[in-house]
Amino acid sequence: MVHEQGSGGSVEPSMLDPRVLDPGQEMVSRAGLAEHDVDQVVRLLEGLRRWRETERRASEASRRCMKLGETDMRALRFIIALRNQGRLATPGAIAAHLGISSASTTKLLDRLAESDHVRRLPHPSDRRSVAVEVTEETARVTYETVGRRHAHRFDAAARLTSQEREIVTRFLDDLAAPGEDTGDGS
Repeated sequence: MVHEQGSGGSVEPSMLDPRVLDPGQEMVSRAGLAEHDVDQVVRLLEGLRRWRETERRASEASRRCMKLGETDMRALRFIIALRNQGRLATPGAIAAHLGISSASTTKLLDRLAESDHVRRLPHPSDRRSVAVEVTEETARVTYETVGRRHAHRFDAAARLTSQEREIVTRFLDDLAAPGEDTGDGS
């Protein structure tokens, strides 16, 4: 049985282990799996949990450093991505990307402009619209935080063989597939 090292050096069972959470196999069937297979699955799930927690802490630290919310950070990453593609960000494109209303986008851009993260400029070809660009300081900080995390993820994926990447992609797609949503974020 897979165990985690608890505080104080004690070894505790993994809270992701179905043998601990569901000993009667009412939710998680272990039929056809040897103990070492279940141990391996639990190690994989623990790895995902550690990765999610690391990503959550890093994202939170970036947002705290820049004094921004999650939607603000998503907007900045989108604006930077468009800039890197030689495309202009507009309020409409930002709203569509974030799935928020025009009014919410205006408030978001007001907040980002007030804190000197973005500038609104006249759109070069559409007088009715504006272009939105990230300030150099915000681009630099975003590159150093979010960019480094992405580079680490890319390097980890690049170290896999082509076949391993296909397997991991299929696994992650399976996790992301719509299923029963409990609404509790798990």
